[in-house]
Amino acid sequence: MNLLKEMCQVRAAAGDEAPMKEYVLNYVRNNQATWKTQPTIIEGNDFQDCLILVFGKPRTAIYAHLDSIGFTVGYDNQLIKIGGPRIIEGTILVGSDSKGEIETKLVVEEKDEAKTVRCDFDRTIDRGTNLTFKCDFRLDDEFVQSCYLDNRLGMWSALKVAETLEDGAIVFSCWEETGGGTAGYLGKYLFEKYQVRQALISDITWVTEGVQHGKGVAISLRDSGLPRKKYLNKILAIANKSAIPFQLEVESAGGSDGNALQKSSYPIDWCFIGAPEDNVHSPDEKVHLKDIEAMHQLYSLLMKKL
Repeated sequence: MNLLKEMCQVRAAAGDEAPMKEYVLNYVRNNQATWKTQPTIIEGNDFQDCLILVFGKPRTAIYAHLDSIGFTVGYDNQLIKIGGPRIIEGTILVGSDSKGEIETKLVVEEKDEAKTVRCDFDRTIDRGTNLTFKCDFRLDDEFVQSCYLDNRLGMWSALKVAETLEDGAIVFSCWEETGGGTAGYLGKYLFEKYQVRQALISDITWVTEGVQHGKGVAISLRDSGLPRKKYLNKILAIANKSAIPFQLEVESAGGSDGNALQKSSYPIDWCFIGAPEDNVHSPDEKVHLKDIEAMHQLYSLLMKKL
C-alpha cells in the first residue's frame, strides 16, 4: 500500500487541492503505459484543480474527491475548521508558510465558558495558512490506519480500477469536504461531450450500527441525497450475482459528490459506494483490508457491467 501511504502524506485541504492533483497527474503519466487502455487526460484552467481521465467510450464515471479536512490559521494562531475535523487536544498539525515548515499541536482554550481552538507554535503563523493532520500510517494484517483515508482510499481504488479499465471515466474532484463541490460542472462536461449519464461515488463512509468492519464494501441506498431507485436496483442486481461481499447503508444525513450531481440540471444517476471507516475525520481513521479489497473488486465489476 505504498501508493496509499504516499497519498495520505500529501497536504491538500479543501481549496488547496493543487498538490494532490499534481501528484495524481504525475502518477498517471508515470504508470499509464502499463494500463490496459491509455486514457485521455483532461485538465487545465477550465477545470481548476480537478482532473478527468477518459478511457475508450465511457458510459459510467467514478468520482473521487481530492481534498481533505483541515484547518485555516486565523488571527493570533487561532484555528478555523476546513470541513468537519475532530477537535482533539494535542493533535499534531503540519503545514508551511512564508517563514518555513510548521509542526505544531492543537490546543483548546476555555475562558468564560467559551472555547477557542488554536495551535501551540513558537511564532505567529501567517494568516490563511492551511494546516493538516500529520500522517502516521499504520498497516497490519487486518487494518490500515491513518489520517485522510477519506478520501485517499477512494482515490486509490479508482487508480487501481484504471489499470484494467477499457471504457469509463475517472473524475478527481475538489471541495467535497466543504460542500462547495465541483462535481456539477465536471458532470456537465462528461454529459455534454461523452453522454455519460451514470456515476459511482468512490468515497469512504462510516462504521455505524448497520455497517461494520470486515463485512464488505457499503452500497449506500440513501443519505441526505436520494439516488434514483431504478439505478440502485441495476447496481444491486450486478452485486448480488457476484461473490463480492457488500453491505447496504441507509442514512438520513451526510452527503458527497452525488448530492452535487443530483442538484445539477443534468440527468445523471449516481450511487455512493465505499468502504466503512472508524474514527472518522481524525488522525486515526481505520479501515478493514477486506472492505478495501471488496471496494476495488466491486468498482471493477460495475465499470464493466453498467
